[in-house]
Amino acid sequence: MTSPSLRPLTEAERLRRAYGTYAVVTGASDGIGRAVAMRLAEAGFGLVLVARRRAVLEALAAELEPRTPIRPVVITADLSVPDDVDRIARETADLDVGLLVAAAGFGTSGPFVDGDLAAELNMIDVNCRALAQLTHLFGRRFAARRRGGIVLMSSLVAFQGVARVANYAATKAFVQSLAEGLAPELKPFGVDVLASAPGPVMSGFGQRAHMTIRSGQTPDEVAVGTLNMLGRRTTVRPGFLAKALEASLMLLPRSARAAMLARVMAGMTQAA
Repeated sequence: MTSPSLRPLTEAERLRRAYGTYAVVTGASDGIGRAVAMRLAEAGFGLVLVARRRAVLEALAAELEPRTPIRPVVITADLSVPDDVDRIARETADLDVGLLVAAAGFGTSGPFVDGDLAAELNMIDVNCRALAQLTHLFGRRFAARRRGGIVLMSSLVAFQGVARVANYAATKAFVQSLAEGLAPELKPFGVDVLASAPGPVMSGFGQRAHMTIRSGQTPDEVAVGTLNMLGRRTTVRPGFLAKALEASLMLLPRSARAAMLARVMAGMTQAA
């Protein structure tokens, strides 16, 4: 099976022309974040790679270096720590950053009241607070320079509450609503905002969330589908699977969507 690619070469040129020299990618060590970094390197961006594991980031930077004319920058940060998020802004202050891809995040599963409260609050910190902090910091920079792009990772579960992933779905509802509200606010300043809402993805996410995901989209499919729609839509369901799931759910009332997805999640978590 051939890997998907950014639609013609002019697509890479469009991204560079629209957003500038550097892109900040959080969660770059794995999954969707890594796939986005790979695609942006191929498009000629300088990459600022952000995650917690320095060794993994440095290995990725070495892999990306031959693909991009600009040496990647590595920033080790724990996004649950506000000072680390501020440090990302400080360490990129002298770079021509025009694109933020906030791909860092994680999930939990199972009944909310049986879960570890510290883990649930940490997820809110990473998925919501840090994302809002980064979006505010870079959104101000992009608005001042009158161009830029912001990609926020939403999810299929962002559009209704879902049992057994109640808190995770709530964090993604926050992301989805934030993107939808910010898009018209920042558009007059030349800043594009996109919410990317994939379905199940075959990455390390499922293992950390204690879910068994037997089939799903690849991170690269999500990365390509997302980047192709940046500047063209406010929300994208990247890839065939996400679009098929959307089509199967869109005509149902919210309560029925929630019930159907709860059954899906029960199967994933019981088998994990």
